[in-house]
Amino acid sequence: MRNSEIAISLKGLTKYYQDLKALDDVSFDVKRGDFFAFLGPNGAGKTTTINAITGLSNYQDGEVKVFGYNAKTEYTRTRPLIGLCAQEFNFDPFLNIHQLLVYQAGYFGILPKVAAKRADELLNRFQLSEKRNVKHRALSGGMKKRLLLCRALIHEPEILILDEPTAGCDLELKFLIWDYLVQLNKEGKTIFLTTHYMEEAEKLCKTIGIINHGHIVRIGEKKAVLQDKSLQDVFLEVTGLE
Repeated sequence: MRNSEIAISLKGLTKYYQDLKALDDVSFDVKRGDFFAFLGPNGAGKTTTINAITGLSNYQDGEVKVFGYNAKTEYTRTRPLIGLCAQEFNFDPFLNIHQLLVYQAGYFGILPKVAAKRADELLNRFQLSEKRNVKHRALSGGMKKRLLLCRALIHEPEILILDEPTAGCDLELKFLIWDYLVQLNKEGKTIFLTTHYMEEAEKLCKTIGIINHGHIVRIGEKKAVLQDKSLQDVFLEVTGLE
């Protein structure tokens, strides 16, 4: 890869939705192998940032790079490097879950035989093997969450981006997802996690970035950020307790 040390680099990222400035000169780097928590209240700009990184949304100014490749002009290089686990259960209703994964792998040029083996491995890892021949509508909410992770990982990306992966989960599923993510990070995956749960960031992450009203409030090592007393009011707003 062109730049093996910086997984994600944003420089002056600015995004408007008509008259609303959703992102205002957002700049930060995520190092390779980091577990990065991106904190902010609802509407702060977390999902918009993810959409810019993954190519799902255009932006008016700034630059996004993934391992040194420009996300706009070199998107054929950047998109295979990222696995996105979004909030929505946007699965094809006509395929069983094993077929869903094989089909997803095809977008990245992975041959069906290879994809089928990877799908088997992922379904086993995420305890979904017994459901391999059913359609996603027959799965529980927790199983669908795990299926989102399988789909994001099917092409073996270097970076896993998760948009509030435990929102609406019960405690058992939340802790299960946390264990999966910690193990993936130990295996070398760079993880970019958006959340407004302080506990989640504290338990999982190495680096914390805080965004509010489209502005970066703070980026830093987890311990230093959490101990910064000047950020207490921001933390209250992030968690919705203000």
